[in-house]
Amino acid sequence: MRLQDDTQSKAAPPLRLTGLPPMVSRNTRLLVLGSFPGAASLARQQYYAHAQNHFWKILQAIWPGSPFAMGPDSYRGRTEWLLERGLGLWDVYASCEREGSLDSAIRNPQVNDFAGLKGHCPRLQLIAHNGGESFRHAKYTAALGLPVYRLPSTSPANASWSFERKLAAWRELVARAGLL
Repeated sequence: MRLQDDTQSKAAPPLRLTGLPPMVSRNTRLLVLGSFPGAASLARQQYYAHAQNHFWKILQAIWPGSPFAMGPDSYRGRTEWLLERGLGLWDVYASCEREGSLDSAIRNPQVNDFAGLKGHCPRLQLIAHNGGESFRHAKYTAALGLPVYRLPSTSPANASWSFERKLAAWRELVARAGLL
């Protein structure tokens, strides 16, 4: 009779992942919050790094003449460009357990400290949640006393919205924040 090694049959617990730091400045007037960076974004340490995500394409369409002409690896230029225009980025989750990139796979999330961030952004006027998972935490951002909006997710998983429809919604909010 052979004994089975029980350690091989037990699944390893999911790794705890840590998100990206906020990309904000004292000039930030509109803060866009995603849920948690996908695998490509975590690997590159860049917001919206997945090539099929519409985030950067939408902003390029809203603000023509962007630094995208510098090439796909111009992340530093793109982030400086956003900050100069008053747009900041962060996520609702500081950390979580997740395999893959889907929001539906997020487990045991820890929410970021939004009240602490507000002190770094004295001109902050609006908060926008990029998609439904992020917007589930609007109660935390609404507690800051600022208008809070839900934008359609720029994720490639949000196939029910066309690029043009996403662009119109994002352009409307950017205009409302006075960033056009």
